[in-house]
Amino acid sequence: MAARIPATTRVMAGVAVLATTGVSWLADAAREHDGPSRLDPVAAAEVLRIRTPTLTEFARALTLAGSEVVVGTLAVVALLWLVVRREPGRAAVVVLAIGGSAFLTVAVKLLVGRHRPGAVDRLGTLDTSYSFPSGHTLNSAVLLAVAVWLLWPVASRLARGFLVATAGVLAVGVGASRLYLGYHWLTDVIASGLVAVAWLSLVCILRGPVQRMGLAASRRVPWLASPAARS
Repeated sequence: MAARIPATTRVMAGVAVLATTGVSWLADAAREHDGPSRLDPVAAAEVLRIRTPTLTEFARALTLAGSEVVVGTLAVVALLWLVVRREPGRAAVVVLAIGGSAFLTVAVKLLVGRHRPGAVDRLGTLDTSYSFPSGHTLNSAVLLAVAVWLLWPVASRLARGFLVATAGVLAVGVGASRLYLGYHWLTDVIASGLVAVAWLSLVCILRGPVQRMGLAASRRVPWLASPAARS
């Protein structure tokens, strides 16, 4: 008799399919300049209307927080922390989540090939890479989710609520900053969130096998292996 698929796995798979469908729909609209992408110029014009010096500085700070340098540095710090704690299983999950997010950013950009909004209204340096999806939004959302997962076991119930709320606000804030500064269209940012949801759902499904692989690989490196892996 075939093993029953756990309910959590079925739910995560369903979420991944739905999010991927949404990304495909937005990508098609971006290529064809129809559907929801028709809202992009409207949103861009509204952003120009509400810009203020204070909001601009705030948006720049959020964009910096979601930059490749900051996200990459924090990911390395998290990995070093897990190595010091001798938790190769969780370290392997972090590598999968962050590495996969970086790969998806580049792959989807090349696949869709959408150009960024015009440079005239952009508040920042020139960026000639493709616009869909927003790498800042996608990678920071994945990193924040990983951070919540890593801290979850040691956090109290109140702290867990604070972690989830803070991660959600920061993820939305980084995405909004990319729209505000003129680096992305609205549908780029929405698609980034959906890609993050789809990828994190798959990571959740693969977490168990990946952790076991990390533990197995650590046995070849005695100083890295956890006591459980060495026994």
